[in-house]
Amino acid sequence: MIKHRRLFRLGLVIVMLGSALGTAFADEEARIVIKDHRFSPSEVKVKTNTKIKLIVSNEDPTAEEFESFSLNRERVVRAGQSITIFLPPLKPGSYDFFGDFHPDTAKGKVIAE
Repeated sequence: MIKHRRLFRLGLVIVMLGSALGTAFADEEARIVIKDHRFSPSEVKVKTNTKIKLIVSNEDPTAEEFESFSLNRERVVRAGQSITIFLPPLKPGSYDFFGDFHPDTAKGKVIAE
């Protein structure tokens, strides 16, 4: 029983440190919501040469996939869930992303300026 408590506490410390470190590694945070198979906002402006924490929340009743060839990211966002995507410092430019399950409507871009 004592061993299980120690493991639980150790796990809790690791989770807390991971959360703190993840936040420390991002200079800027941006949020995107998926609703009606669309990204909102569809354009996210960020500073260049800045580490970015992108939080994507899915309010649809079905899963969606955040995919970007230019950002080299691909993550499924389950219905009613959120994901966090860490982006490295970006050079000036536009970086397209789309929802792989609804590519006709779920479109957006990260604009680094």
